[in-house]
Amino acid sequence: MTARFGSARLLAAGLALLLLSAPASAAPPQPWSPSPWLEDLDQMGEALRSKYANLEWLEGEREVKLDALLSRARSRLAAAGSDAEAIAVFNRLIDRIGDGHVALDWPAASRPAAAPPAATPATPASFCARLGYDASKSPPGAAKALPGYTPVGPQDVLPSGIVRIGGEAVGVVRIGLFDPHGSPSLCTEAVAALHIPLALPCDDGCQDKVLTFAYRRLTAALDDRLVRLRAMGAGSVLVDLTGNGGGSEWAEAAARMFSRRPLLSEATGFIRGEHWTRQWAELGERLRAFAADAPKDDRAVLLASAAEADAARAEAARTCTAAAPCARIARGGFTAGLVGRAPAGAFAGKLWAPYVFSPAQYSYRDGAWDGPVMVLVDQETWSAAEEFAAILQDNRAAIIVGARTGGAGCGHTNGGTPTRLKNSGAVLEVPDCVRFRADGSNEVRGIVPDVVVGWRHSDGLAYRASLLAPALPRAIAEARRLYAARRTGL
Repeated sequence: MTARFGSARLLAAGLALLLLSAPASAAPPQPWSPSPWLEDLDQMGEALRSKYANLEWLEGEREVKLDALLSRARSRLAAAGSDAEAIAVFNRLIDRIGDGHVALDWPAASRPAAAPPAATPATPASFCARLGYDASKSPPGAAKALPGYTPVGPQDVLPSGIVRIGGEAVGVVRIGLFDPHGSPSLCTEAVAALHIPLALPCDDGCQDKVLTFAYRRLTAALDDRLVRLRAMGAGSVLVDLTGNGGGSEWAEAAARMFSRRPLLSEATGFIRGEHWTRQWAELGERLRAFAADAPKDDRAVLLASAAEADAARAEAARTCTAAAPCARIARGGFTAGLVGRAPAGAFAGKLWAPYVFSPAQYSYRDGAWDGPVMVLVDQETWSAAEEFAAILQDNRAAIIVGARTGGAGCGHTNGGTPTRLKNSGAVLEVPDCVRFRADGSNEVRGIVPDVVVGWRHSDGLAYRASLLAPALPRAIAEARRLYAARRTGL
């Protein structure tokens, strides 16, 4: 009896479980609504109006009105029928803005899942790959396809060579990225020299040690390539920046290695608001802290620099109103820091030097190359590579050859000013600074070559070389005239 009762109770319980787990009549699917996406669009529009440093360039020079872009996006969202279509509307808006530093980073759920990384043995190569050192970040340039190009010296870092143009030996230096992460051999050398344990995690301090070593080797490599090219009889040099996606402020030091006369960096503009207010305040405090224990002469420099930072902080904190109008973009300092021009070694041995003149953190020589200079660019030359070209062109230290650059301009400083859209979770990144050329224009317009080559970004290397070769005799002649004029003024 007991057994039968127990079996009946189990049966009843099983039936109850089945009833509970059986689906009720399926609820009708909720219709898709554009409302959350329209809210995100409004939030994005407000961020672009308040944070986007290149808004004046977009609406003035490009003649693309932000309100019109947002209005069209609103209409497309209203007509959309799914999240995928809405995402496409936002991506199209970003493409229409056409600024290399404006981007939307969608949540992982909106992107295909990435395959987990394969386990690799703890070797210097795999260790450096985990730190982001990847040769594909520094692709081969166009100049090596020129007829008769002959490699000179090491080819793993800043490959160089000689090509004869009209009977003259022209040295070629390829800079594929203004950052050591495009040259894995710099990292593996650092790992060996610094005795980095491969099996342990590499924290921020560890990565900084590797990067500092790599930058030192990168700078020495550029000096070495220029010396080798001179020894091989090169009368002029062509710096190949085609396909260079940018990099770091090392571009400022590298540019100065191609001019015996100290170069003046571009003026810097910045978006008003909390982000830059905090940066200028922190810089002023840091400089005053250095001044407290500095020798008299250094103290004077540091306090004067701190005063400049304070003035810039006040401008960043200033609120523009109808009663007290001001430009959205304030100005202060240079792309090299508070000091825009100084001879190499001017701040040698001073721990505070990089805070006033960023090239001082690298051991470079002014005029490591002393001769005519050409810089080769194309539509895929961006950001720090444009900074390098702009400095040399504005100081009349080089002739720019090729096609107009991509136009990324200044980007994001110290993390930038990201905006997370509240419904989709996408993160909007916009540039918070401007690099102003010598003529007052925004570098984001791209670098216009002095000698134009009719390239398309999709051309193959052989065809590019066939278009470049006929343009080089003129470029060399102009580079010679420019160099002679600068020599006269030295």
